[in-house]
Amino acid sequence: MTMDRAVRAWLTETFGGDVRFDEPMSRHTSFRVGGPAEALVRPREKDDLVRLVCWAAEQGTACMPLGAGSNILVSDNGIQGIVIVLDNCLTSIIENDPTAAVANITAGAGATLAGLCAYALKNGLEGLNFALGIPGTVGGSIRVNAGANDGSMADVVASISVLLPQGTIRNLEKSELDFCYRKLDWPKDLALEDDNDPIILEAALCLERGDKRDLKKQAEQIMRQRKNQQPWTDASAGCIFKNPDGERSAGKLIDMAGLKGKRIGDAQVSPRHANFIINRGQATADDVLALMDLVRSTVFRRYQIQLETEVKIVG
Repeated sequence: MTMDRAVRAWLTETFGGDVRFDEPMSRHTSFRVGGPAEALVRPREKDDLVRLVCWAAEQGTACMPLGAGSNILVSDNGIQGIVIVLDNCLTSIIENDPTAAVANITAGAGATLAGLCAYALKNGLEGLNFALGIPGTVGGSIRVNAGANDGSMADVVASISVLLPQGTIRNLEKSELDFCYRKLDWPKDLALEDDNDPIILEAALCLERGDKRDLKKQAEQIMRQRKNQQPWTDASAGCIFKNPDGERSAGKLIDMAGLKGKRIGDAQVSPRHANFIINRGQATADDVLALMDLVRSTVFRRYQIQLETEVKIVG
């Protein structure tokens, strides 16, 4: 890796045990594959995060925020620059006015989506059951507009607060956010000075008040269905491809192409759900990428449909 000694020295002096160098990303992704990050930092406070991002921008060092690592495929070559993980800070979930007719929740970007769903169920708040069983953090789920057939983050987000590379914090209202299928595009007027994306700090969410018992029953049914249909206990990054327009899902197309169970190395198209590629134990990122290419080319050859990747590939 190429990170110089001065950069490593500053990170060590500033963050101590909260920074790791040449850290294998296989430890931080649900796929359990990926080469090393030059540095991985877990800031303890928002001020520490702002300081890190500003310093990195001044040094010309790339920063990449990482949620739970559940929708990402890291190259075997690893990641240059600094990976920032927010599970040491920005994890609060607060209802701003419990007496209001509509619940307004502020959730930190480092809070888990599972924790947010649990909070909503406990307090009888409706609108997040679509996210049950989806791994990830609040920030990561907004960045990719995580969702399922019955909803997505775009349905509940009212605004977000983001940190720009130069240290400015900006609030973006829903009207400024361009949500689309499994994606959030940033407003063009952010005028970033480098390739670093804004980092989501927190989100305001609007949820309806519902009946706790009804919501719990719905949640139990959703979880039973997902555990029955998806490779719940296998290492994966969730759905690999976006569903194309039309009646047939990506999983259905891959299944029809006879690719269920297809394997390259220890990467395998899940026998349970064809739109999942799973790590049978010792898969490499190259194994996964080769299998993705095979799936794409086979589906295109048979059905003239080009599958678009849903998982984010980095490194």
